[in-house]
Amino acid sequence: MSTVTGARVIAQSLRDLGVKYIFGIVGIPVVEIAEEAINLGIRFIGFRNEQAACYAAGAYGYLTGQPGVCLVVGGPGVLHAIAGVGNSAANAFPCLLLAGSAESHLVGKGAFQELDAVSLLTPHTKRAVRPTSVDSIPEVVAAAFRLSYLGKPGPSFVDFPADLIRTKSDGLQKAARLHGPGEAPKPGADDGVLSRAAQLIRNARAPLIVLGKGAAYAKAERAVGELVDSTAISFLPTPMGKGVVRDSHPQNAASARSTALRHADLVLLLGARLNWILHFGEPPKWSPHVRFIQVDVSAEELGRNRGDPELAIVGDVAVVAKQLLSALGGWRWDPQASEYAAQLGQAKAKNEAAAASRLQDAKLPMTHGHAFDVIRSTLHRLSPPENGQTVYVSEGANTMDISRSMFPVEHPRLRLDAGTYATMGVGPGYAIAAYAAYNGGGVSTDIEPVSNEGTHKKKQKKKIVALEGDSAFGFSAMEVETMARYGMDILVFVLNNGGIYHGDSDSAEEWSKLQQASLVADATDSLISGGGGGPSADRGVQDHQKGGLRSTSLGWQVRYEKLAEACGGKGYFVRSSEELERATAEGFRANVPVVVNIVIEAGKASKLEFAWQASTTNSSGTAT
Repeated sequence: MSTVTGARVIAQSLRDLGVKYIFGIVGIPVVEIAEEAINLGIRFIGFRNEQAACYAAGAYGYLTGQPGVCLVVGGPGVLHAIAGVGNSAANAFPCLLLAGSAESHLVGKGAFQELDAVSLLTPHTKRAVRPTSVDSIPEVVAAAFRLSYLGKPGPSFVDFPADLIRTKSDGLQKAARLHGPGEAPKPGADDGVLSRAAQLIRNARAPLIVLGKGAAYAKAERAVGELVDSTAISFLPTPMGKGVVRDSHPQNAASARSTALRHADLVLLLGARLNWILHFGEPPKWSPHVRFIQVDVSAEELGRNRGDPELAIVGDVAVVAKQLLSALGGWRWDPQASEYAAQLGQAKAKNEAAAASRLQDAKLPMTHGHAFDVIRSTLHRLSPPENGQTVYVSEGANTMDISRSMFPVEHPRLRLDAGTYATMGVGPGYAIAAYAAYNGGGVSTDIEPVSNEGTHKKKQKKKIVALEGDSAFGFSAMEVETMARYGMDILVFVLNNGGIYHGDSDSAEEWSKLQQASLVADATDSLISGGGGGPSADRGVQDHQKGGLRSTSLGWQVRYEKLAEACGGKGYFVRSSEELERATAEGFRANVPVVVNIVIEAGKASKLEFAWQASTTNSSGTAT
């Protein structure tokens, strides 16, 4: 019987489980696993930072429904990847992290990159385990892989000691008997629970359906679409729930979000959680009298915050949506006789008119809104949203918050953002994951977004568009080189206001003065600490610091587009709407990565906040 190494058994196990991509960074000893995987036809995408690689694996799992796999070295490699583990756990993304570790006999002796990663990751994963032999690898890997997508999706971790990776065995025979992962079970609700929920919906004066990314992950678009159409109830998508029902649908209440939340008396939550994104279901954003019917595959999520466990439904969103439609027996809400519908209509008209007016502000530097308006109109001309051929990735507080309402999504799973964890730095990794999923065979034709008529559209290559705040882009900017290396024609827009949330200067001269004040303060502080100052010098430091760069400051109009050029892509530095329109059109048609660096207003007088989290007691009906 022929023998193989543990690395070969690991790679074979992954292939037998249907893994098509591995995201990661190699080093000793995991490089052997990556090479064996490549030899077996699995594509390895090598990143520049383990954080971005693990972010990509999680997003790939969300888009495809099968765990994304990330491979890293032990010690610092695992520590870097933990950011992606936490992000996948918070967002319920299926992800399998694999790592190498020190040789078994060297544990406790200060071995190379030694870390007890299993103990470290156990609280943050669904399973963290280390195989004890080469023969046990197939079953250990398969169990961790399956567990990451069964029930509530999340990350799993398998640690491979270096000696196990290199040991030879006949374990390949067992690896060959593994079967593909298959689909997760899709539970439904019992009749009693459905009957009670249906009665509450019928009796509601102001019903609302909230669509979360759990509905998108469940591929529930057809069932949910039928429920929305049949009942005539208004719906509100969360940022990554956009597209489960098309944004252009007349019952979409997104542009009247505050009004929809504040006046609803019964809310059907489909794959959405009552966390900070939905203000915990609490006043003043919500009515103190509102009731929630939560539908979620995760039982532990039900009843949280203002959720009522007695009204909750444990089940797959697609299955339960069909069951509810049947239980309602053809019932239809009458918007014409509803004060709630009238309130929504008035708020939508008011907010949409105000938004349109703001977009007409063509001053220079451009605002976020005007820049997005130019990008949107150009992209829609090149690829209409109803075609579903553009995937949006968005991150950065203002960039994400403003863009979510400006780029309509007509199909599910075509928008990714910082999500439940509000993680900055996910953008480039997510964009790479989306490219692999949609253009590299990760998403098969049978789970492509369906048309509004419920039929599958012909699979075509999708354009991945990343909308990045300059601060957020900086976390993972080197992944532009990864895009270039693997021929990914991703279009990246950097909204450059020179700061975190906002910049602090309106001119290069003003910024230079602030920088100089900070440098003088640093030099004076150094003098004081060396014994060359006194009380007057200390006061001088404080005066300089007050007039220097703030903690939110970034460089003045940093030339981010040069990074794309350095890596073999294209870069554009734009200030005007005309330059932006041209760069967008050329960038969309390019066959290499493109970074469009957009100078926008600094907004230095703006209040420092993330608008989504801002609490308010007003009753203006302004969309939030």
